Amino acid sequence: MQQTYRFLTADEAASYVNHGDIVGFSGFTPAGCPKEVPTAIAKRAEAFHAEGKEFKIGMYTGASTGDSLDGALARANAILFRTPYQSNKDLRDALNKERAPYFDMHLSSIAPSLRFGFMPKPKFAIIEVCDITPDGELILTTGVGISPTIAHLADHIIVEWNHKHPKALRGFHDIFEPEDPPHRKPMTLLKPSDRMGNTALKVDPSKILCIVETYRDDEVGGFSPTDEVTDKIGQNVANFLVEEIKSGKIPFEFLPIQSGVGNIANAVMASLGTNPDIPTFEMYTEVIQDSVIGLLKTGKIRFASGCSLTITTPILQEIYENIEFYRDKLILRPQEMSNSPELARRLGLITINTALEADIFGNINSTHVMGSKMMNGIGGSADFTRSAYISIFTTPSTAKKGKISAIVPMVTHVDQNEHSVNILITEHGVADLRGKSPIQRAEEIIENCVAPEYKQLLHDYLELGGCCHTPQNLSACFGMHRQFAKTGNMLDTNWNDYLDKLP
Repeated sequence: MQQTYRFLTADEAASYVNHGDIVGFSGFTPAGCPKEVPTAIAKRAEAFHAEGKEFKIGMYTGASTGDSLDGALARANAILFRTPYQSNKDLRDALNKERAPYFDMHLSSIAPSLRFGFMPKPKFAIIEVCDITPDGELILTTGVGISPTIAHLADHIIVEWNHKHPKALRGFHDIFEPEDPPHRKPMTLLKPSDRMGNTALKVDPSKILCIVETYRDDEVGGFSPTDEVTDKIGQNVANFLVEEIKSGKIPFEFLPIQSGVGNIANAVMASLGTNPDIPTFEMYTEVIQDSVIGLLKTGKIRFASGCSLTITTPILQEIYENIEFYRDKLILRPQEMSNSPELARRLGLITINTALEADIFGNINSTHVMGSKMMNGIGGSADFTRSAYISIFTTPSTAKKGKISAIVPMVTHVDQNEHSVNILITEHGVADLRGKSPIQRAEEIIENCVAPEYKQLLHDYLELGGCCHTPQNLSACFGMHRQFAKTGNMLDTNWNDYLDKLP
């Protein structure tokens, strides 16, 4: 290519970033995230700190990132603030110790919030590409995230040209950024394979500060093998959907699936793939994982739209070796599109996400352990849940070898409220909450989803609430959590220990 741009080392590029600067990063999960420049910024921070000087940057990302980004900057104590989602152990430790101010956001909201001026605009956008043209066309790699918005808002763009990804990825992206109200037009997608935008991210070439050449794999970790519990959850999801088709509640031709991230999501996809009564289907989701690629190969999934290919390196290499096979089966979009509530409602998505804990009335906690310690963040689950054709949440019924019940009287933090949750599924069964009163929902959840050893305990709690619309006992509603804090086992709970004592 013509030498239109300056080629620098990662350290040279990082030298432009100073204390207090706001930086936006490409990618979504570790897929498509820059790696060399963030690590060099962390080294720069450490050098400043060694001299007794301050050095921290504000950070916008699409979602979680790789260790070379979130991990390196967290360990360097270089984070002025961070949003919207994370999953790195060192960053989680930093934010829970108040060393890295963090605010959780719905993933569809961050790009428009930046454009609306609700948050400080980035000075730098650091974007990973597999190709770049002299006139400012950036061909992104495996994750899109908020790349269009940060590229347009930033004063300067630093490009990481990662030669690990082939230039043949051109054509796999649908890059579109909506106009802001009151000039916004409808997003016109009618099916997951439709397109609205361009295959490249077009930017002003004069804004490109420099290019750093790299050759790095995405830092996507593998998932644990499914086990008896996750397999059973997956089977329960598949069987529920089959019954919905047979009853006519889901059209016979089926509807697009949105699925969350992790081992349960992989187990669910495996069960959908092997169940002969589940029709061939499409996906409109945020994260495309290994299990989806396997089902594209077998033909069970016809097409998958997402924000990222969060794929382990061997599977990604297999895609690259057979890239023409996948060209008409995969598309990557900005999260403002992949997570759009407008599109979720229009396409009629069946959404399947994971709960950290649920309460007997159907409220979901996706983010906070014991109500205070952040796990990862809300991610895109609410983007999809509120607008779903059917919203499903899954969770194992217990944790810590049965010492924690994932289903409790009242969740310690509400991310999805009872009005948005249609179906709750554990390894024990399915609770259909549609069209039911709070007491009916509680009975449905206890009977169908709660671990057997916890059923009577929760039935007893329900009686403590007395005769009312939603029978909560405010003196005892967190009794199971308090018992775990005291003895390490929720099963030891005695409600009498947590009832207000009358004089």
